[in-house]
Amino acid sequence: MSTTSRIRVAESADVSADASIGDGSSIWHLAQVREQAVLGENCVIGRGAYIGTGVRLGDNCKVQNYALVYEPAELGHGVFIGPAVVLTNDTYPRAVNPDGTLKSADDWEAVGVTIREGASIGARAVCVAPVTIGAWATIAAGAVVTKDVPDHALMVGVPARRIGWVGKAGQPLERDGDEWRCPVTSTRYAEADGALREVTTND
Repeated sequence: MSTTSRIRVAESADVSADASIGDGSSIWHLAQVREQAVLGENCVIGRGAYIGTGVRLGDNCKVQNYALVYEPAELGHGVFIGPAVVLTNDTYPRAVNPDGTLKSADDWEAVGVTIREGASIGARAVCVAPVTIGAWATIAAGAVVTKDVPDHALMVGVPARRIGWVGKAGQPLERDGDEWRCPVTSTRYAEADGALREVTTND
């Protein structure tokens, strides 16, 4: 593995010279980071992962082994992408045009997946673009997300549906009277109209 500043890149990784890699980031064996991709500081790109052209990652993101992050995905700070996750970019995929000619980049318009700060996508989950995953949400392993996901939502199944809420620690929130409470941090949340907000001391 070669090191530039505090950037570590495995010799077998394929990183475009046009990509921007933040300080402290690591790119492991057989990973590919394409042109104009932007990785924030302290990101970890696992073995065999793919980061598409122009994809943007915030600081402290983890993309686990063999995950496929297709352009134009945008990930906020602290996003976790589990092993073999797929973020798609083609709503109506075809290899050929109606006349039988092979599709080129000019024959379709890529649409992306947006993942907000702190959210986690479990192993082998698929996010079907265009879709937005809210901050601190958790998508369970194997789920297929086809609709926007609210902040702090816990999503499971095919298609994914909300079965609860999660806090910033990642564990499911517990009902406590009219509110929800994180069992790890004791942070309290209020639910209204299908959304969750943190309860402050001024509430």
